[in-house]
Amino acid sequence: MSDQTKATPSSNPTVVDDPYKRLEITRNPNGSLTRNPNRFPNTSATPDPDPTVPVLSKDVTINQTTHTWARVFLPRQKPLDTNKFPLIVYYHAGGFIHCSAASTIFHVFCSNMALELQAIVVSVDYRLAPEHRLPAAYDDAIEALLWIKTTQEEWLTQYANFTTCFVMGSSSGANIAYHAGIRVAEEADGLRPWKIRGLILHQPFFGGSVKVESELRLVNDPVLPPGVGDLMWELALPIGVDRDHEYCNPTTTKGTNLMEKLAAVGWKVLVTGCDGDPLIDRQVELVKSMEEKGVKVVSHFRMGDHHGVDFMQPDKANALFLVLKDFIASATSVTINANVE
Repeated sequence: MSDQTKATPSSNPTVVDDPYKRLEITRNPNGSLTRNPNRFPNTSATPDPDPTVPVLSKDVTINQTTHTWARVFLPRQKPLDTNKFPLIVYYHAGGFIHCSAASTIFHVFCSNMALELQAIVVSVDYRLAPEHRLPAAYDDAIEALLWIKTTQEEWLTQYANFTTCFVMGSSSGANIAYHAGIRVAEEADGLRPWKIRGLILHQPFFGGSVKVESELRLVNDPVLPPGVGDLMWELALPIGVDRDHEYCNPTTTKGTNLMEKLAAVGWKVLVTGCDGDPLIDRQVELVKSMEEKGVKVVSHFRMGDHHGVDFMQPDKANALFLVLKDFIASATSVTINANVE
Protein backbone atom coordinates (compact mmCIF):
# COMPACT_ATOMS: atom_id res chain seq x y z
CA MET A 1 0.00 0.00 0.00
CA SER A 2 2.96 2.32 0.36
CA ASP A 3 3.86 2.57 -3.33
CA GLN A 4 3.95 6.17 -4.48
CA THR A 5 3.22 7.49 -7.96
CA LYS A 6 3.33 10.94 -9.46
CA ALA A 7 -0.21 12.05 -10.22
CA THR A 8 -1.95 15.20 -11.37
CA PRO A 9 -5.63 15.83 -12.10
CA SER A 10 -4.89 15.85 -15.83
CA SER A 11 -3.42 12.33 -15.63
CA ASN A 12 -6.77 10.92 -14.55
CA PRO A 13 -9.65 12.05 -16.77
CA THR A 14 -12.25 10.77 -14.33
CA VAL A 15 -11.45 13.58 -11.90
CA VAL A 16 -14.02 16.22 -12.89
CA ASP A 17 -15.44 17.29 -9.53
CA ASP A 18 -15.01 20.93 -8.50
CA PRO A 19 -13.60 20.85 -4.95
CA TYR A 20 -14.96 24.33 -4.22
CA LYS A 21 -18.47 23.11 -5.01
CA ARG A 22 -17.89 19.90 -3.07
CA LEU A 23 -16.85 21.89 -0.01
CA GLU A 24 -19.54 24.54 -0.60
CA ILE A 25 -17.07 27.41 -0.30
CA THR A 26 -16.26 30.50 -2.35
CA ARG A 27 -12.86 32.20 -2.35
CA ASN A 28 -13.13 35.93 -1.77
CA PRO A 29 -10.76 38.54 -3.29
CA ASN A 30 -9.14 39.15 0.12
CA GLY A 31 -8.32 35.45 0.48
CA SER A 32 -11.05 34.63 2.97
CA LEU A 33 -13.82 32.10 2.39
CA THR A 34 -17.56 32.36 2.21
CA ARG A 35 -18.90 29.11 3.65
CA ASN A 36 -22.38 27.65 3.31
CA PRO A 37 -23.73 28.18 6.85
CA ASN A 38 -26.17 25.30 6.45
CA ARG A 39 -23.57 22.67 5.52
CA PHE A 40 -22.65 21.89 9.13
CA PRO A 41 -25.49 22.82 11.54
CA ASN A 42 -24.68 23.62 15.15
CA THR A 43 -25.99 22.33 18.46
CA SER A 44 -26.12 24.41 21.62
CA ALA A 45 -24.46 23.28 24.82
CA THR A 46 -26.67 21.74 27.50
CA PRO A 47 -25.24 22.81 30.88
CA ASP A 48 -28.31 21.88 32.92
CA PRO A 49 -30.72 19.84 30.81
CA ASP A 50 -33.52 17.49 31.72
CA PRO A 51 -32.21 14.90 34.20
CA THR A 52 -32.65 12.18 31.60
CA VAL A 53 -29.83 13.65 29.49
CA PRO A 54 -26.74 11.57 30.39
CA VAL A 55 -24.03 14.09 29.45
CA LEU A 56 -23.88 17.77 30.38
CA SER A 57 -22.00 20.30 28.24
CA LYS A 58 -21.07 23.94 28.49
CA ASP A 59 -18.95 26.47 26.60
CA VAL A 60 -16.01 28.27 28.19
CA THR A 61 -13.80 31.03 26.80
CA ILE A 62 -10.09 30.37 26.31
CA ASN A 63 -8.91 33.58 24.61
CA GLN A 64 -11.19 36.57 24.07
CA THR A 65 -8.74 38.18 21.64
CA THR A 66 -8.55 35.24 19.24
CA HIS A 67 -12.15 34.17 19.97
CA THR A 68 -11.13 30.65 20.90
CA TRP A 69 -13.18 28.58 23.31
CA ALA A 70 -13.96 25.03 24.31
CA ARG A 71 -17.02 22.89 24.92
CA VAL A 72 -16.70 20.72 28.01
CA PHE A 73 -18.63 17.43 28.19
CA LEU A 74 -19.27 15.92 31.63
CA PRO A 75 -21.05 12.61 32.25
CA ARG A 76 -23.99 13.23 34.58
CA GLN A 77 -23.35 10.05 36.57
CA LYS A 78 -20.22 10.60 38.63
CA PRO A 79 -17.65 7.85 39.28
CA LEU A 80 -18.72 5.39 41.94
CA ASP A 81 -15.29 5.26 43.54
CA THR A 82 -12.92 8.03 44.54
CA ASN A 83 -11.26 8.21 41.14
CA LYS A 84 -12.07 11.14 38.91
CA PHE A 85 -12.81 11.01 35.20
CA PRO A 86 -10.00 10.68 32.65
CA LEU A 87 -9.62 13.83 30.57
CA ILE A 88 -9.63 13.85 26.76
CA VAL A 89 -8.70 17.08 24.97
CA TYR A 90 -10.27 16.84 21.51
CA TYR A 91 -9.75 18.74 18.23
CA HIS A 92 -12.51 18.48 15.65
CA ALA A 93 -12.22 17.65 11.95
CA GLY A 94 -13.08 19.88 8.98
CA GLY A 95 -9.99 20.04 6.82
CA PHE A 96 -8.73 23.08 8.81
CA ILE A 97 -11.36 25.20 7.01
CA HIS A 98 -14.75 23.98 8.26
CA CYS A 99 -16.70 23.31 11.46
CA SER A 100 -16.38 24.22 15.11
CA ALA A 101 -16.74 22.61 18.51
CA ALA A 102 -20.45 23.47 18.24
CA SER A 103 -20.98 21.54 14.98
CA THR A 104 -23.69 18.98 15.60
CA ILE A 105 -21.65 16.04 14.28
CA PHE A 106 -18.86 16.76 16.78
CA HIS A 107 -21.20 17.67 19.63
CA VAL A 108 -22.86 14.27 19.26
CA PHE A 109 -19.53 12.47 18.81
CA CYS A 110 -17.98 14.05 21.91
CA SER A 111 -21.11 13.56 23.99
CA ASN A 112 -21.22 9.87 23.08
CA MET A 113 -17.49 9.51 23.72
CA ALA A 114 -17.82 11.09 27.17
CA LEU A 115 -20.66 8.73 28.02
CA GLU A 116 -19.20 5.51 26.62
CA LEU A 117 -15.69 6.05 28.01
CA GLN A 118 -16.83 7.76 31.21
CA ALA A 119 -14.44 10.63 30.54
CA ILE A 120 -14.53 14.40 30.51
CA VAL A 121 -14.04 15.66 26.96
CA VAL A 122 -12.80 19.19 26.26
CA SER A 123 -13.55 19.93 22.61
CA VAL A 124 -11.42 22.88 21.50
CA ASP A 125 -12.61 25.46 18.99
CA TYR A 126 -9.61 26.74 17.06
CA ARG A 127 -9.13 29.35 14.33
CA LEU A 128 -9.79 28.21 10.78
CA ALA A 129 -7.83 28.61 7.55
CA PRO A 130 -7.34 30.35 5.20
CA GLU A 131 -8.20 33.35 7.36
CA HIS A 132 -5.74 31.92 9.88
CA ARG A 133 -3.28 29.60 8.19
CA LEU A 134 -1.21 27.01 10.00
CA PRO A 135 0.36 27.15 12.53
CA ALA A 136 -2.52 29.21 14.00
CA ALA A 137 -4.53 26.09 14.83
CA TYR A 138 -1.46 24.52 16.46
CA ASP A 139 -0.95 27.67 18.53
CA ASP A 140 -4.60 27.54 19.65
CA ALA A 141 -4.22 23.87 20.51
CA ILE A 142 -1.20 24.55 22.70
CA GLU A 143 -2.94 27.49 24.35
CA ALA A 144 -5.90 25.25 25.19
CA LEU A 145 -3.58 22.75 26.89
CA LEU A 146 -1.99 25.52 28.94
CA TRP A 147 -5.43 26.92 29.77
CA ILE A 148 -6.45 23.55 31.20
CA LYS A 149 -3.42 23.67 33.48
CA THR A 150 -4.45 26.98 35.05
CA THR A 151 -8.23 27.13 34.69
CA GLN A 152 -10.54 27.25 37.68
CA GLU A 153 -13.41 25.82 35.65
CA GLU A 154 -15.21 23.73 38.28
CA TRP A 155 -16.15 20.83 36.02
CA LEU A 156 -12.44 20.27 35.47
CA THR A 157 -11.11 21.06 38.94
CA GLN A 158 -13.75 18.91 40.66
CA TYR A 159 -14.12 15.97 38.30
CA ALA A 160 -11.07 15.64 36.00
CA ASN A 161 -8.15 13.37 36.82
CA PHE A 162 -5.28 15.55 35.67
CA THR A 163 -2.84 12.66 35.85
CA THR A 164 -4.81 10.72 33.21
CA CYS A 165 -5.02 13.03 30.20
CA PHE A 166 -5.09 12.27 26.47
CA VAL A 167 -4.78 14.56 23.46
CA MET A 168 -7.02 13.46 20.59
CA GLY A 169 -8.20 14.67 17.22
CA SER A 170 -10.11 13.45 14.18
CA SER A 171 -8.81 13.94 10.62
CA SER A 172 -7.36 17.47 10.48
CA GLY A 173 -7.93 17.60 14.23
CA ALA A 174 -5.66 14.57 14.54
CA ASN A 175 -3.03 16.47 12.58
CA ILE A 176 -3.43 19.29 15.12
CA ALA A 177 -3.22 16.87 18.04
CA TYR A 178 -0.05 15.37 16.57
CA HIS A 179 1.76 18.68 16.07
CA ALA A 180 0.53 20.10 19.38
CA GLY A 181 1.77 16.92 21.05
CA ILE A 182 5.20 17.24 19.49
CA ARG A 183 5.48 20.86 20.55
CA VAL A 184 4.27 20.32 24.10
CA ALA A 185 6.42 17.19 24.51
CA GLU A 186 9.45 19.47 24.67
CA GLU A 187 8.02 21.10 27.79
CA ALA A 188 5.97 18.26 29.25
CA ASP A 189 7.22 19.01 32.77
CA GLY A 190 5.81 22.51 32.41
CA LEU A 191 2.28 21.11 32.29
CA ARG A 192 2.45 19.73 35.82
CA PRO A 193 0.44 18.89 37.83
CA TRP A 194 -1.50 17.37 34.95
CA LYS A 195 0.04 14.61 32.90
CA ILE A 196 -0.49 13.59 29.28
CA ARG A 197 -0.55 9.81 28.93
CA GLY A 198 -0.90 9.57 25.17
CA LEU A 199 -2.02 10.86 21.79
CA ILE A 200 -5.04 9.51 19.91
CA LEU A 201 -4.87 10.15 16.16
CA HIS A 202 -8.27 9.24 14.73
CA GLN A 203 -8.04 8.92 10.92
CA PRO A 204 -5.30 11.58 10.79
CA PHE A 205 -5.18 13.96 7.83
CA PHE A 206 -1.70 14.11 6.28
CA GLY A 207 -0.46 14.52 2.72
CA GLY A 208 2.56 14.88 0.49
CA SER A 209 3.71 16.10 -2.91
CA VAL A 210 3.56 12.54 -4.27
CA LYS A 211 0.30 10.60 -4.39
CA VAL A 212 0.23 7.25 -2.59
CA GLU A 213 -1.53 4.15 -3.90
CA SER A 214 -4.67 4.53 -1.77
CA GLU A 215 -5.16 8.10 -3.01
CA LEU A 216 -4.96 6.90 -6.61
CA ARG A 217 -7.18 3.90 -5.96
CA LEU A 218 -9.83 6.05 -4.27
CA VAL A 219 -9.48 9.11 -6.49
CA ASN A 220 -13.27 9.33 -6.83
CA ASP A 221 -14.00 8.71 -3.16
CA PRO A 222 -17.38 10.28 -2.31
CA VAL A 223 -16.25 11.60 1.08
CA LEU A 224 -12.65 12.82 0.72
CA PRO A 225 -11.37 12.55 -2.86
CA PRO A 226 -7.72 13.61 -3.15
CA GLY A 227 -8.69 16.73 -5.09
CA VAL A 228 -10.67 17.99 -2.10
CA GLY A 229 -7.75 17.23 0.19
CA ASP A 230 -5.44 19.10 -2.17
CA LEU A 231 -7.59 22.22 -1.89
CA MET A 232 -7.74 21.96 1.89
CA TRP A 233 -3.95 21.87 2.04
CA GLU A 234 -3.69 24.78 -0.39
CA LEU A 235 -5.89 26.84 1.91
CA ALA A 236 -4.31 25.73 5.17
CA LEU A 237 -0.55 25.60 4.67
CA PRO A 238 1.62 28.70 5.03
CA ILE A 239 1.90 30.52 1.72
CA GLY A 240 4.93 29.44 -0.27
CA VAL A 241 5.53 25.99 1.22
CA ASP A 242 4.98 22.71 -0.61
CA ARG A 243 3.10 19.58 0.40
CA ASP A 244 6.21 18.01 1.89
CA HIS A 245 6.32 20.62 4.63
CA GLU A 246 6.34 18.92 8.03
CA TYR A 247 2.84 20.27 8.80
CA CYS A 248 1.54 18.15 5.93
CA ASN A 249 3.99 15.29 5.51
CA PRO A 250 5.37 13.87 8.77
CA THR A 251 7.36 11.12 7.03
CA THR A 252 10.00 13.37 5.43
CA THR A 253 13.42 13.52 7.06
CA LYS A 254 12.52 16.66 9.00
CA GLY A 255 9.15 15.24 9.93
CA THR A 256 10.53 11.96 11.26
CA ASN A 257 13.18 13.80 13.24
CA LEU A 258 10.36 15.57 15.08
CA MET A 259 8.99 12.18 16.11
CA GLU A 260 12.00 11.71 18.34
CA LYS A 261 10.39 14.17 20.75
CA LEU A 262 7.46 11.80 21.21
CA ALA A 263 9.83 8.90 21.74
CA ALA A 264 11.77 10.86 24.33
CA VAL A 265 8.73 11.76 26.42
CA GLY A 266 7.46 8.19 26.37
CA TRP A 267 3.81 8.83 25.55
CA LYS A 268 1.80 6.11 23.89
CA VAL A 269 0.28 6.94 20.49
CA LEU A 270 -2.78 5.33 18.91
CA VAL A 271 -3.42 5.69 15.16
CA THR A 272 -6.77 4.51 13.79
CA GLY A 273 -8.04 4.27 10.22
CA CYS A 274 -9.88 2.16 7.66
CA ASP A 275 -9.02 0.90 4.19
CA GLY A 276 -11.92 2.75 2.56
CA ASP A 277 -10.16 6.04 3.35
CA PRO A 278 -7.86 7.54 0.68
CA LEU A 279 -5.50 8.50 3.51
CA ILE A 280 -4.99 4.94 4.78
CA ASP A 281 -1.55 4.45 3.18
CA ARG A 282 -0.28 7.68 4.72
CA GLN A 283 -1.55 6.56 8.13
CA VAL A 284 0.20 3.20 7.76
CA GLU A 285 3.45 4.95 6.78
CA LEU A 286 3.09 7.27 9.78
CA VAL A 287 2.93 4.27 12.10
CA LYS A 288 5.99 2.67 10.44
CA SER A 289 7.99 5.89 10.77
CA MET A 290 7.05 6.21 14.44
CA GLU A 291 8.08 2.64 15.11
CA GLU A 292 11.46 3.28 13.48
CA LYS A 293 11.95 6.31 15.72
CA GLY A 294 11.14 4.38 18.87
CA VAL A 295 7.70 5.88 19.54
CA LYS A 296 5.36 3.66 21.59
CA VAL A 297 2.76 3.51 18.83
CA VAL A 298 -0.12 1.10 18.30
CA SER A 299 -2.55 1.07 15.39
CA HIS A 300 -6.03 -0.13 14.61
CA PHE A 301 -6.93 -0.30 10.93
CA ARG A 302 -10.24 -1.85 9.98
CA MET A 303 -11.67 -3.05 6.70
CA GLY A 304 -14.17 -1.00 4.69
CA ASP A 305 -15.90 2.18 5.89
CA HIS A 306 -14.77 5.68 4.91
CA HIS A 307 -13.10 8.81 6.18
CA GLY A 308 -15.08 10.36 9.03
CA VAL A 309 -17.38 7.36 9.43
CA ASP A 310 -17.38 7.51 13.24
CA PHE A 311 -18.82 11.01 13.48
CA MET A 312 -20.84 10.97 10.25
CA GLN A 313 -22.57 7.73 11.30
CA PRO A 314 -22.70 7.76 15.13
CA ASP A 315 -24.12 4.24 15.30
CA LYS A 316 -20.78 2.95 13.97
CA ALA A 317 -18.65 4.72 16.59
CA ASN A 318 -18.96 2.00 19.23
CA ALA A 319 -16.20 -0.03 17.57
CA LEU A 320 -13.90 3.00 17.91
CA PHE A 321 -14.90 3.55 21.53
CA LEU A 322 -13.94 -0.04 22.35
CA VAL A 323 -10.50 0.60 20.85
CA LEU A 324 -10.16 3.84 22.83
CA LYS A 325 -11.20 2.12 26.05
CA ASP A 326 -8.47 -0.48 25.63
CA PHE A 327 -5.87 2.13 24.70
CA ILE A 328 -6.65 4.34 27.68
CA ALA A 329 -6.53 1.36 30.00
CA SER A 330 -3.16 0.23 28.60
CA ALA A 331 -1.70 3.73 28.77
CA THR A 332 -2.73 4.20 32.39
CA SER A 333 -2.49 0.58 33.59
CA VAL A 334 -6.02 0.84 34.97
CA THR A 335 -9.42 -0.40 33.87
CA ILE A 336 -12.11 2.13 33.06
CA ASN A 337 -15.79 1.32 33.20
CA ALA A 338 -16.86 2.02 29.65
CA ASN A 339 -20.54 1.57 28.77
CA VAL A 340 -19.74 0.00 25.42
CA GLU A 341 -21.32 -3.38 24.82
